Amino acid sequence: MTPNLGDARDVNAAAVTSARHAGSAESAAAPVRIRSIVGGLAGNLIEWYDFLAYSIFSIYFAKSFFPSDKPTVQLMNTAAIAAVGYVARPLGSWLIGLYADRRGRKSALTWSVTAMCVGSLMIAVTPGYATIGVFAPVLLILARLLQGLSMGGEYGTSATYLSEIAPPHRRGFYLGFLQVSVVAGQLVALALMLVMQNVLFTSQQIERWGWRIPFVIGGALALFALYMRRNVTETEAFKQSARQTGPSVGQQMLQHWRQLALAIGITVGGTVGFYTYTVYMQKYLVNSVGLSKEISTLISAGALLLYLPLQPLFGLASDVFGRRPVLICFGVCCTFFSVPLFTALSHTKDPLVAFLLSFAGLVMLSGFTSVHMLAKTELFPARIRALAVGLPYALTTAILGGTTEFVALRFKANGHEQYFYWYVTAWAAVSLLVYIRMPETNCRKIAAIECVM
Repeated sequence: MTPNLGDARDVNAAAVTSARHAGSAESAAAPVRIRSIVGGLAGNLIEWYDFLAYSIFSIYFAKSFFPSDKPTVQLMNTAAIAAVGYVARPLGSWLIGLYADRRGRKSALTWSVTAMCVGSLMIAVTPGYATIGVFAPVLLILARLLQGLSMGGEYGTSATYLSEIAPPHRRGFYLGFLQVSVVAGQLVALALMLVMQNVLFTSQQIERWGWRIPFVIGGALALFALYMRRNVTETEAFKQSARQTGPSVGQQMLQHWRQLALAIGITVGGTVGFYTYTVYMQKYLVNSVGLSKEISTLISAGALLLYLPLQPLFGLASDVFGRRPVLICFGVCCTFFSVPLFTALSHTKDPLVAFLLSFAGLVMLSGFTSVHMLAKTELFPARIRALAVGLPYALTTAILGGTTEFVALRFKANGHEQYFYWYVTAWAAVSLLVYIRMPETNCRKIAAIECVM
């Protein structure tokens, strides 16, 4: 049969027209996508600022809520309430993650930042013990509970939302900014404290009333994040999953128990590493290396600033080479170099050497922090993704992350601080074995696999 050239030309013309329409639609959708990504990241940054401001400023407001002549007792009581926020995170991950899978990512993120806003403003306006008695610490507990519930649902849902809204070929790059927003929230809270201490107020002024300012600012910023999130778009992945019928969420979670176990395995080594190289490092530089508090703070802040741009770069590497190789890079480095790194730190008194070693630890950590949440979102179907990603992370963080500093200090108190180096190594090795055996989750880097995104 002789080919019909007219029909062929019509087909080609139709294909070109279709491609042009697709390109136009993509171009039109790009600003909406960018606005949605910025809204998700800004909200995450503000929530981390609000959550961490409690711990940073607790040394100033402890006396207002707990009547005691002993500052240590006041701080212990305040720290106990701070722990309520961490204990509440798995519950928040369950509640908000389930809501995100049933009602939408946008709605869940809106409620998450609303809870954080209310919690921060409650802390800002709650009278002290001298005014309302025992109701002061009770209200503080309720406020911290709201913050914990919010934070528990925020991280997993934000990761899910960003993974679904980002361009498919650049998910790793965009998800890398999620960790940027986490550390930026820490740095903003710390920077505000330094400005208040050294520029704006005296210690007595901060202790009397100035400590309320960070929570007022946090509540106002949360309102801004709420406005931004009300204008973001819902993801197509959720819209498609909402039209599907099938087993209940509980049944699907049971069906994906292997992926849930894999998600925990992916997380354990990096969780211990994160709380070691970011949260505990400053105390290690003071207590073990012997540097001053001021120098240690500058070293930690400087290393964290350089750590920020590494996140999207490592995420971009996962777009090019796959999530698994980047995670394996972290696993190998943290397994084989944690002990030498901390041993070298313990023998130096040079601030520059301490800074370089601290930053080296953060470079190793970047292979995990930039990629792990994305790798987990790619393990699960959209109908259970927010819950299945957030809950294992929240549980692992509550159990291992919340105890990392305690374990380190306990080993030091017993005269065997070097055992903590091996503790970090052991958990990294567990995750390394998982990374070696896990499948690649970046569907663009593998063939003959259905992409659940």
